[in-house]
Amino acid sequence: MSEFSSHRVLVAPLDWGLGHATRCVPVIKKLQEEGKEVILTANGRAEHFLKAEFPELEFVYSPEYRIRYSKYFPLWVMMIVQAPLFILNIYREHGWLNKFLERKGIDEVISDNRYGLWSKKIPCVFITHQLMIKLPGIIKFLEPIIHKLIISFVKKYSECWIPDVEGNENLSGELSHQYKIPENTKFIGTLSRFQKLKDDLKVQLLAATKESSYSICFILSGPEPQRTFLEKQIHSLENSLPAKSILLQGKPGKIKKENIGQNLTILSHVDDNDFKKIIQYSELIVCRAGYSSIMDLKILGKSALLIPTPGQTEQEYLAEYLSERGEFETMKQGNFSKDFTPYQETFFTQKRGENNKDSNFSTRIQNDRRSRDRITLVE
Repeated sequence: MSEFSSHRVLVAPLDWGLGHATRCVPVIKKLQEEGKEVILTANGRAEHFLKAEFPELEFVYSPEYRIRYSKYFPLWVMMIVQAPLFILNIYREHGWLNKFLERKGIDEVISDNRYGLWSKKIPCVFITHQLMIKLPGIIKFLEPIIHKLIISFVKKYSECWIPDVEGNENLSGELSHQYKIPENTKFIGTLSRFQKLKDDLKVQLLAATKESSYSICFILSGPEPQRTFLEKQIHSLENSLPAKSILLQGKPGKIKKENIGQNLTILSHVDDNDFKKIIQYSELIVCRAGYSSIMDLKILGKSALLIPTPGQTEQEYLAEYLSERGEFETMKQGNFSKDFTPYQETFFTQKRGENNKDSNFSTRIQNDRRSRDRITLVE
């Protein structure tokens, strides 16, 4: 954690999806272990998630970004259109923080991708894996300009933490490694909510030996309407799915469980312990290419088929970058209905072939041992 001698810490993740909130979980737990008083602020699904994870902690209201998404235009177009509103919201939340500090006596702020939560009065930390924003070809020339804008905000903070590692084994690629990082910035390693769960070794051993509980695990996340578009495509393929498939809708605040047909189980949301077990006991995982999801999978030693949110250039880049390295596979959402059934058939055919090889190898080893035992007895 930071080296600041703080006692009351405000933790504030961005409310776009769940990723910024989930990767704050190990940060919050570490602060609690250090005996610090933690106050949380978040909106939307991030708020529901953190309230479920930390019901004992105080929550406070802070301004929302209120970015709108479109059914017809890619996310990067909407971000450009709403850029003035985005900048306005940054300074709006900056003004809110200065007033809040006077009332609450906070002595440190940890902000995950909320650009306005800096102050000259107390230490403030900024968490991000994006020191540059990927842009499509038509406006790619703007990337260096936006990078400089991001750095201008990063430098307002006491420290900037990048949840990644230096060197070739990094996960974020050009998003945080293309340019030289500022002096107040450091790589802190992978941040995952699964880092501190109990019985880690026991669960890993079970996952390695136990037959998978689920054939396919679909994990939905990200902004609407694209989250629902992908969910509808999954439903349309239900009859072709193998038995014991599961769909996690990513809707914290709801505990509804619904079974559809014989093949697909739908859960609105599960707690972290159950979520971890589902991931480890699933043969094939299908999810968005969100950076926090990728960190969670890496911590658990799992790969996945990544379906980037259309028009979200960060996810499109990460899916391509990590698939080229052979760590994950990727498929476009627009091709999902057509391509997923043959993909899953190939996946499970290869899986059965690998299992047969493992079984034959194990049998051969056992036979070799029996032969050695018989030779020992004759001698």
